[in-house]
Amino acid sequence: MNLRANPPLHVVGFIATRRGDAERGPQARLSVEEARTRLLNDQELAWIQGPRRTELATIIIDDTVPRGGVVLRDISGAGVSEVIRIQKPDYDTIDDRTKV
Repeated sequence: MNLRANPPLHVVGFIATRRGDAERGPQARLSVEEARTRLLNDQELAWIQGPRRTELATIIIDDTVPRGGVVLRDISGAGVSEVIRIQKPDYDTIDDRTKV
């Protein structure tokens, strides 16, 4: 993906949930401008590429998050003050592993 379409984001907050919490699971909150740059919509799944691993998370559009920043919830591959990338899954490319 073009770096202009996927600039890095700075993790400005992290939410860790516990078993029994009403809302749990991987989530990334970012501003509407950052979501628009990446062609992402609210409640859509996207790849979160951290320094240690990549995982799927639900995107939440939240205008309280500063531009260039992201707040993560339950993402074990990144922490506060690290740099990540968020990428929309490519549903149009067939991978050799998916051939029948």
